[in-house]
Amino acid sequence: MTRIGILGCGGRMGRLLLQTLAFHRQAILAGGVTAPGCALIGKDLGTLAGCDPIGLSASDDSDGLFALSDVVIDFTTAAALARHAALAVKHRRALVVGTTGLDAAAMTSLDQAAEQVPVLRSANMSLGVTLLAALVRQVADRLGPDEFDIEITEMHHRHKTDAPSGTALALAQAAAAGRAVPLEKVWRKSRDGQIGPRPAGEIGLSSLRGGDVVGDHQVIFAGLGERLELGHKASSRQIYADGAVRAALWLVGQKPGLYGMNDVLGL
Repeated sequence: MTRIGILGCGGRMGRLLLQTLAFHRQAILAGGVTAPGCALIGKDLGTLAGCDPIGLSASDDSDGLFALSDVVIDFTTAAALARHAALAVKHRRALVVGTTGLDAAAMTSLDQAAEQVPVLRSANMSLGVTLLAALVRQVADRLGPDEFDIEITEMHHRHKTDAPSGTALALAQAAAAGRAVPLEKVWRKSRDGQIGPRPAGEIGLSSLRGGDVVGDHQVIFAGLGERLELGHKASSRQIYADGAVRAALWLVGQKPGLYGMNDVLGL
């Protein structure tokens, strides 16, 4: 049985992961950590998951969690990522990162950790979204920028703090890779006022926020006289928890390196 630790066990995704591991046949819960000073410290992890008590309590001891785990899943914040990456290296543990909104410093910390331990990062752990990104790259490769414009829209619940979503950015990156161009040179994250005609090759991203939407993403290839739309709608966050646990099980035993969900699915 693979021992999986959860960083951010008190959040929405953290509690789903606790719940998922409570009934898993290939993995067991090694422990759960929340932020220092959090009111959930000392609470039984089974209770946090909405299940029966299991005799393990939430703590703020990240170092101890890495020591007890074979692999750790991180759904916390970009600010905490550098420390968690360093702990993964210290204890020689695999690390799965689902945190979004990462800045350059956080990405650098993952790159450095991946030189010594296996690290998997994905903005979206859904198997369906992983396949969607692969399709987007193929379509972008075949439908050129002079004939087809690319627009990406995403909608999430009102509490989401970053925009565009990490998944939308990943889809944009897939589209740019399909056209062999750097995303930063062709993306357009917002439009307002007199912006002029749309440049050929531009990849547009639009964000919507409201209600309790789990996650909707759509990639539109708009040509003259036709339009191709590829999309994914999540109705439950459970898909992200299932994907994260699958990624964690796959990552244990891999060589040091930076991996993604494509590697898990063999794409």
